[in-house]
Amino acid sequence: MKIGQNKVVGLCYELEVDGEIVDRTTKERPLDYIHGTGALLAKFESGVEGLEPGEKFSFTLTPSEGYGEVDPDRIIDLPKQAFEVNGVIQEGLLVPGTTIPMLNGRGGVVPGKVLEVHQDYVKMDLNSPMAGKTLNFSGEILFVREATEKELHDGLHGENVHSCCCGGHGEGGCCGHHEHEEGHECCGGHGEGHHEGGCCGGHGEGRCHKDE
Repeated sequence: MKIGQNKVVGLCYELEVDGEIVDRTTKERPLDYIHGTGALLAKFESGVEGLEPGEKFSFTLTPSEGYGEVDPDRIIDLPKQAFEVNGVIQEGLLVPGTTIPMLNGRGGVVPGKVLEVHQDYVKMDLNSPMAGKTLNFSGEILFVREATEKELHDGLHGENVHSCCCGGHGEGGCCGHHEHEEGHECCGGHGEGHHEGGCCGGHGEGRCHKDE
């Protein structure tokens, strides 16, 4: 069976950026998704379209085909109150270089990197870590099958049903559910592996999913 619209696809891949392997999935823990539903980058999906199990792939995405260029408008200052859980600012998270899942105004999750911490505000970079990067993918198709009606409706892993990023994590959920500057708020304060928006995989490491 070939990869096409509404097919469930399982694949393993490596992502090389600037000469280094920055992400991979394995045959034991593959990336799986429903093709043609917008789960992955459009150019990634077109790169594997029509392939069958056992076939290998290798292609390159430019920044415009991947996560775009670095956008200075996505470097913002947020009040420290944006990082409250149950009324307590999570100072332990506010360390330059730390990545924190943030809710945007549409309820999507985007990674926010702490750049600077000041007395009353935090400077955050909401660009994707892969913004401005050329993405070199290689891998192998492991399986292809038809999606069920339930999978098409609910999502392959039920993601269309359980759409709240907070998911009951922690005591304070999404930092007390406050609405914050630029429509962003802290998503529970659980570090980096809290969402599946990252390049290709829903396994905490993959990064080929579309950013919200």
